[in-house]
Amino acid sequence: MKPAENSQDFEQFRDDLEAVERKIAGEIDPGVRAMVVAGAVFVLLLSMVLPHAGHARGFDVIMYDAAAKAEHIGLPSRVFEWFVLVFGIGFSLLALMTRRWALAWIAVAGSAVGSVFGVFSIWHRNTPGLNNYHGAGPGFGLILSAIAIVVLTFHWVRVVWGRTSVHLAAEEQRRLAAAAAEEASRRRLFGE
Repeated sequence: MKPAENSQDFEQFRDDLEAVERKIAGEIDPGVRAMVVAGAVFVLLLSMVLPHAGHARGFDVIMYDAAAKAEHIGLPSRVFEWFVLVFGIGFSLLALMTRRWALAWIAVAGSAVGSVFGVFSIWHRNTPGLNNYHGAGPGFGLILSAIAIVVLTFHWVRVVWGRTSVHLAAEEQRRLAAAAAEEASRRRLFGE
C-alpha cells in the first residue's frame, strides 16, 4: 500500500478513534478505591442518624426542626450537613454507579468544601455563643461525618487524578497514529 493510501485510511478512522478516546476519557475506574468510597458514603449515611450535637441528629440539622433549634445548631453545621447529603452521599453514589468523570469531579469538589465546613462545624460547637451560651459540644455523628468526608475527599481526588491503563493506551495509540500520518504526509510532500 502506498503512503498516501495509508494516510487516507487513517483519516477515515480518525473521527472514530477520537470519539472512542473521548468516551474513555470521560470514564473513571475507581478499582479498589470504590469499596473505600462506598464505605465512606455508608458512614456518612450512618452519621445522619447519630447525634450531631446534644439530642439533635444529622437529619434534624438538615430539617432544622425543634431538636436542632433547641441545641442552637448554627449555620456552619447546617451547611455542612447539606454538603454531606448532596455531595458526599448524592454525587458520590451517582459517580460510583455511572463511572462518569464529571460526576466524580463534582463529588470531589463538594466533598472538599464540605470537609472545610465539617472542621468549622466542630470548632463552632466548641465556641461559646451569644450571651456566652455554652451548648452541647460536637456529637459523635458530627465528628464521624467530618472524618468520613475528609477520607471521601482524599479517595475521590486519587480516583479522578488517576489515569487508567486504558487511558494511557488510547493516548499512545493516538500519538502513534498521528506520527504515522505526519510521516506519510511528509513523504508525500517531498516525494519519497
